[in-house]
Amino acid sequence: MNTVNSLSLRKSSSIERNVIILSIAVFLVAFGEELWNSFLPKYLEALGGSIALIAVFGTFKDFLDAIYQYPGGVLSDRLGERQALTLFAGMAACGYAIYLVSSRPWMLFIGVLFVMSWSSLASPALFAMIGATLPSERRTLGFSWQSLLKRLPIIIAPALGGLLIAHEGIIRGVRTGLAIAILMAILTMILQQRFYIQTPTAPISPPGGMALLFRSFSPVLKQLLFSDILARLAEGIAEIFIVIYAINFIGLNPKQFGLLVGVQMTTAIVGYLPAAALTVRIGRKPLVFFTFVCFALFPLMVAYAQSFPQMLGAFVVGGLREFGEPARKAMIVNFAGEQSRGRHVGLYYLIRNISVTPAAAVGGWLWHVLSPNATFHAAFLCGVAGALFFLFSVHDKTPEVNA
Repeated sequence: MNTVNSLSLRKSSSIERNVIILSIAVFLVAFGEELWNSFLPKYLEALGGSIALIAVFGTFKDFLDAIYQYPGGVLSDRLGERQALTLFAGMAACGYAIYLVSSRPWMLFIGVLFVMSWSSLASPALFAMIGATLPSERRTLGFSWQSLLKRLPIIIAPALGGLLIAHEGIIRGVRTGLAIAILMAILTMILQQRFYIQTPTAPISPPGGMALLFRSFSPVLKQLLFSDILARLAEGIAEIFIVIYAINFIGLNPKQFGLLVGVQMTTAIVGYLPAAALTVRIGRKPLVFFTFVCFALFPLMVAYAQSFPQMLGAFVVGGLREFGEPARKAMIVNFAGEQSRGRHVGLYYLIRNISVTPAAAVGGWLWHVLSPNATFHAAFLCGVAGALFFLFSVHDKTPEVNA
């Protein structure tokens, strides 16, 4: 009996230790990236990129985010979490270095192949870990903490990046942020190799299993996926152009835009834990619906903003897009198959993100052919469609229960 208790205690300690190390890793990489990430379209423009090229870059980035999801889950199973996460952080550091030395816009297209490794390849493993270690009624809270730690650096990092750019100019300022990001990624690799405790690897799914896997999706998961696609189209059509619109059309400076991003993330972070508590009382669906409504309202408010205070209101709504995200992620995990949860999540995000891939190109075409407002209004309409489809089709029958 003592042996069993000892093994159980060791397993629990390993899980807690791994969660802490992974949380630190997520924090460090996020801090390094957010020093420059919001200003990347301006950096691309400063290197000679046009609006059309920025749109293509956004589309390519979304495409990579899509196709990296499922292989990320397979790699985590094959290599184990520690080696896989270390590999993803190292690849991201290589991407930052390519961004840093870029002198032509096309070089960023090479860099993004590596930069997307950490955010996209590692995503299914994070979902699977929470699904495996927490019961259904605790998963929204688990995703709330994970989201909080991931976004906490965004409160201050974009503002610091804006200060760097205001002081050194767009190219030198972004490159200073990239140098810091490389150091953060290297530190993350060291922490993971030194302190992360490897767990047994899962069996690899047979080749050609994705079609069968999708057919095994529950009807609710498929409905949630379609709603999510529409909401993310609303985001993708407008998101990459907001910094251009804010600086070139409204007349904000990089410092002001960095503050806006910080306000947006502060709003998101402040809402995470109250949202998790509220889910216990009213269920997940109302929170996810509210999130999809905010996806629609954010680009519309940007389109009608003419000053910094008005943009501030828009970015508060942009932060509220995160209010129901932990509940949505918990719904995905709950409706995924227990024996193949990582692959279910990877395939869900592969389908969602590949569907959203053309969004930035559509936004750029509308911007060029019609007007910036056409881009933001199209995003609004997609968001409305997603919210309404979710409201009338998705029924969550796995309510949160107090532990």
